Amino acid sequence: MSSSTSPTPAVGRAGGQDRAGAPSLTAPGLLLGAGLGGFVDGILIHQVLQWHHMLTSTDTDNIGVPYYPDTTVHGLEINTLWDGFFHTATWLLVLGGLALLYSRIQHSRGRVWTSRALWGWVLAGWGLFNLVEGVVDHHLLGIHHVRSGPHQTWWDLGFLALGALLLVGGWLLQRGARVHDDP
Repeated sequence: MSSSTSPTPAVGRAGGQDRAGAPSLTAPGLLLGAGLGGFVDGILIHQVLQWHHMLTSTDTDNIGVPYYPDTTVHGLEINTLWDGFFHTATWLLVLGGLALLYSRIQHSRGRVWTSRALWGWVLAGWGLFNLVEGVVDHHLLGIHHVRSGPHQTWWDLGFLALGALLLVGGWLLQRGARVHDDP
């Protein structure tokens, strides 16, 4: 077969479904990003830095949860339990993202995504996690803050700003990604 008659692989955008209706990496990337972002929050901020736990600001929360200070054994036990529920939820997000990613790859044999597609959506998912968790837990419920104290509002706003940067940066990164359908 001459080069002028050889089939050309289809090239498309990696964001949503392409023109042929093939699945994209958007949903698996967002789930993986939200789960991994939750792990960064839980491991780094809850455990390593110990700036807060899930219920450390319930003395000033907006929903009337009993106060569990992390300075008492009982309070730390309750906070650690709720940190565990939080880690379970983030683990389930990662598991769901991996399952969906595997499904997309299995059902799209011959499709090749650039790594920008997946990593862009992972960053966007992490940003989305920060925005949702920050708005819900820090502002609406008030059950904890990034770092309690006189400047806690600035820490909470910085967390939201980081989330917005990750979301926009991830979206821009994946936007330039292409997929190729190998013949």
